[in-house]
Amino acid sequence: MAVKVLAIGDLANGFVDLSKIVKNAEIHVINFQWDTASRLTESKEVEFFKSLKISEQVKKINSMKDDYDLAIVNTWAGARLAYLTGMRYIMIFVGSALRVPLFIKNPTLNYLEKPLPSLNFLERRFYRDVLNGAIFCGTNENDLYEILKKYRKKDIFLIRNALDFDRFNENVIPIDWKKEKFVFFSPQRIGLAKGIDIIWKAIELTKTDFQVLQVEWFLGQRTEEEREKNKNLVLNKPTKVKLIPVIKREEIPNVFAFVDGVIGQMRNGLGANVEKEAAMCKKPVIQYADPKYKFKIGNEEKISPFLPQSNDPQVIADLIDKIVSSEEFRDELIEKEYSFVKKIADPDVIAQQWEELFFKIKTTENRKKSELQLKFRVLNFLIVNRLYTKKVRKSI
Repeated sequence: MAVKVLAIGDLANGFVDLSKIVKNAEIHVINFQWDTASRLTESKEVEFFKSLKISEQVKKINSMKDDYDLAIVNTWAGARLAYLTGMRYIMIFVGSALRVPLFIKNPTLNYLEKPLPSLNFLERRFYRDVLNGAIFCGTNENDLYEILKKYRKKDIFLIRNALDFDRFNENVIPIDWKKEKFVFFSPQRIGLAKGIDIIWKAIELTKTDFQVLQVEWFLGQRTEEEREKNKNLVLNKPTKVKLIPVIKREEIPNVFAFVDGVIGQMRNGLGANVEKEAAMCKKPVIQYADPKYKFKIGNEEKISPFLPQSNDPQVIADLIDKIVSSEEFRDELIEKEYSFVKKIADPDVIAQQWEELFFKIKTTENRKKSELQLKFRVLNFLIVNRLYTKKVRKSI
């Protein structure tokens, strides 16, 4: 019998894509009604919470949990619900959730001068319990795995994201837009975390003629400093950059098919799903690939073929110009990136890794929490959650 898994919260459709490749598990995704979630998630395959109130979300999960063997989460909000409702859960970290964990006082990011606001002591302890309460904790990238090892010593793993090769491939029909020159697509959110400041400095240094279509949505906004820096980015964007509205998930492959190249992240040195999806559509992708990170392919460890291997603006500018001006170089880069992604995102391998985790949890003893214990968890959280000052709550 297949393992029944409830995915609580989803970022970048990771769990939606995973649900399509597993053969011995059934995954149902329930997501939050966040600003961009409903626009960027394939809604026909996802259920959404009807309320943003945590107490209502707890009721919803309690009404569903007996139908599932376990939960998977990739946000603190999702992990919080799994913990409060007593589900057995796997926590997979993506993005900044582990770089600035909620249980750390005054967490810092290397592109901001000031630390982020802290939660109060009791709530930091609560989220530490949420981390410890997971049966397994994993990450999707090498750098995050090194961070995870600092906070948890056992039952941790590194596993790549599932990709939807049926949706992202070289046979996709291009979207019906007009094109007058070489066009790059930048689908990531505008913000320092993605290195948009670095990308736009590089664009100003280029010599060739092209246009960049940048999706107009934002990452971060967690502090006044970050809001101001993002605002200044938009005010001072290069003339070659054209801002476009948020694109629905279903249309992203068609946009990849239309453009001549894709510009990805330039800050963390590893990239994300969007660059890999673009590579599967056989488009040349510019993405900072730090050579210190290695990827296991079979019995070998290899560095990523994505370019550049430096996030220096001049290096990026030279690479952009080379891609625009040389068809031969583009074709060579496309083949290297495509072959690499196809190997590291092999759906059969990734599905097997996830299914082994699912069955391992399903076959272990399920020590259920009593109804009284769970009510105490919820009450405790709701109390400490209200101990914020209004100023701290607003900034977080």
